[in-house]
Amino acid sequence: MRYPELAAERDAWILAQRPARNQLDPLRPSAFLVEEERSATGEVVAVATIFLTNRECPWRCLMCDLWRNTLAGDTLRGAIPAQIEYALSRLPAARQIKLYNSGSFFDRKAVPSEDHPAIAGLVSGFERVIVECHPALVGEDCLRFRDRLGSKLEVAMGLETIHPQVLEKLNKRMTAAQFSAAAYRLRANDIGLRVFILVQPPFMPASEALAWAARSLDFAFDCGATAATLIPTRAGNGAMEVLLAQGDFSPPTLATLEAAVAYGIGLGRGRVFADLWDVQRITHCASCREDRIARLHRMNLEQRILPAIACDSCGGQG
Repeated sequence: MRYPELAAERDAWILAQRPARNQLDPLRPSAFLVEEERSATGEVVAVATIFLTNRECPWRCLMCDLWRNTLAGDTLRGAIPAQIEYALSRLPAARQIKLYNSGSFFDRKAVPSEDHPAIAGLVSGFERVIVECHPALVGEDCLRFRDRLGSKLEVAMGLETIHPQVLEKLNKRMTAAQFSAAAYRLRANDIGLRVFILVQPPFMPASEALAWAARSLDFAFDCGATAATLIPTRAGNGAMEVLLAQGDFSPPTLATLEAAVAYGIGLGRGRVFADLWDVQRITHCASCREDRIARLHRMNLEQRILPAIACDSCGGQG
């Protein structure tokens, strides 16, 4: 069965394609780590990243696989502070922290607002606190949480693409204008903006992927973003496998991701990162794969365009 043209039918179709979600402990984060990232001041700093376990996001985005590490019911009050405390007691020191939660931090059923004071107390020692949120939920809870922090708040929002027809088909239930309005509210209230952009989302021809990634980067920086992460669109959630089989989706090549990152860094308007999680899946040349991924990692940290990796086997296109 093909992806529905009617928006009202899409949630049910997406849910019908899903495999089982992972079984998680509601009092433990699904993962946590410390990574290095180039900061807005140009330093490379340690960032603690905690992947919180919480209720599934109420939006059923077509490309999303984050629901696999969520709970079927609402998050219990006190669970999120317990998860943060658990992770921080086991992580090395870091200057910044990301509280990523497979949804929206300001969704009260995912992160109870009653827990915001306790959460703020746990993370107030970090110089920057980064959370994720759907643009529709950038409201008073966001402003109150900013006020509770003794450090700088940054909100990461998924723009995905500014291609209007593709964005509509992603089932995110958001327009570029609504994203821009949420970004303006963040900027007006001294809250930083980070943006996620998909490289070659479903229903986008490979021949247009780089151009739309570039336009989406332009739009993100016009909205005041200080950082943008380019995510090579992946399968793995059931729905995307169906689209792949039907010819409505194909993963981007590593060359497309490389070109998009180079374009973004070349703008000089903010930091541009390649999402390198499981990036091996879009590389097909064993001769240059590791060197090209290492180059992107260095570009993430240095924010400069490095010489391309020459490859006799694939010509840098594999």
